[in-house]
Amino acid sequence: MKQVLCFGDSNTWGYNPVTHGRYPWGIRWTSILQEKLNTEKVHIIEEGLCGRTTVFDDNLREGRNGSKALPFLLESHAPLDVVVLMLGTNDCKIQYHTDAKKIAKGVEKLIELIQSIQPQAKILLLSPIHLGDQVYKEEFDPEFDKDGIQISYELKGEYEKLAQKYQLDFLAASDFVTFSPADQEHMDEANHALLAEAIYQKLKVYVGE
Repeated sequence: MKQVLCFGDSNTWGYNPVTHGRYPWGIRWTSILQEKLNTEKVHIIEEGLCGRTTVFDDNLREGRNGSKALPFLLESHAPLDVVVLMLGTNDCKIQYHTDAKKIAKGVEKLIELIQSIQPQAKILLLSPIHLGDQVYKEEFDPEFDKDGIQISYELKGEYEKLAQKYQLDFLAASDFVTFSPADQEHMDEANHALLAEAIYQKLKVYVGE
């Protein structure tokens, strides 16, 4: 059976921007992806976490640094055939004082971790969706500011460079889906379905569908 690790943040976990809970199986993109693939031949491993970053430690929440969590997951789920990697949105928060190039450096560290621990695994690199132009407002998520919004738009270009450098397959989530107006940050049900289809079209080449 092919093992596919989906490593990301709240948009991989399946955060519901209306209820603030988690979308159920059959709604979040990881589960839709599993259902699109042959369940007897492919296993989707859901490893999304709200607030997860590439390499930054959250001042208020433990365990959000992706570079610290990823090595354990790569070993515990070994052997892996594919890693779907989508992080960077939380790195845009004010507290990290960063930019798109630095965030890409964090992603590069994750790529190198995957290649050193699970060298046989294919990597599908995704740049995340854009943040909404109102996300920083009090009723949404003031952990971001206007600069963070701009940074979210710049990630696609930086990640594309990484994909070229490491000869990875690449997909820009922002080319297919967008944020929900409910919170300017997370995907609604329809966008989860659209993202699942876009990833499926890439992934089926790796898993023999």
